[in-house]
Amino acid sequence: MVEEAGGRQTRAARRRERRRRRRDEGIPPRGLYLLPHLITTANLFFGFFAIVQAFAGKPDLAALGIVLAGVCDALDGRVARLAKATSRFGVEYDSIADTVSFGVAPAMLAFSAGNLQVLGRPGWVMAFLFTACAALRLARFNVSPGRYRGRFEGMPSPAAAGCVASTQWFVSFLRDNGMTFVVPEFAIAVGVALLGLLMVSPIPYRSGKELDLRHSYGTLVLVVIALALIVQEPSVTLFVIGVVYAFSGPVDWLIRRVTGAQLEELPDPTEVPDESPQG
Repeated sequence: MVEEAGGRQTRAARRRERRRRRRDEGIPPRGLYLLPHLITTANLFFGFFAIVQAFAGKPDLAALGIVLAGVCDALDGRVARLAKATSRFGVEYDSIADTVSFGVAPAMLAFSAGNLQVLGRPGWVMAFLFTACAALRLARFNVSPGRYRGRFEGMPSPAAAGCVASTQWFVSFLRDNGMTFVVPEFAIAVGVALLGLLMVSPIPYRSGKELDLRHSYGTLVLVVIALALIVQEPSVTLFVIGVVYAFSGPVDWLIRRVTGAQLEELPDPTEVPDESPQG
């Protein structure tokens, strides 16, 4: 009995020592360490859910799955940084989940809801092009986040996927309000392929991470207005935001070409500074 009680006390002391050492080294508790991975798993789940719903003939639910995956993708990195639980494993796992949610799921939604199967081989090839470009975009981001301060290199894959999802909602909104029309399948396929090419293009896109809501009153007002419009009519507002963002990159690029304006370049991480003594 005495030996058993002593053993329990020793194990408890070891656990306390491990917790103290983890705290001193800045390592988060295991629950907090797992939280970002759970959010990433939710991202992957919603991507899989979107694929299932697309093939079940429920495109609006598929679009919802893509949007919810985007919400999870926006949260997992921030939660990891707040919890000091960032890791190389988390980066790779996030990319795999994003490939499904923002590469495969939008392509399947466009293929199914856009009736691209009637095009035969060109239909599924153009849908696959979107998936391949999303995977390449994510791989490039892992290696090199971008060349310019406050800019992504190429359209972010969550934004491209959001364009597909919001377009589906916008089409449903128009049909629900009695506006019937037919979009040629080839036009849908070309649009999906162009979104894919924008992801792997070198065109800089503004990063939402650079929005300064604490010191820019005008930016805060615009964000509040956008949120109010989204609550009022999400299918229309999200579609307009997606279209404006998709065109913003090429339009900014053309304006800079005409005016000669330059973006601030980030230092090349591969360049090693010269530390040799001077003089």
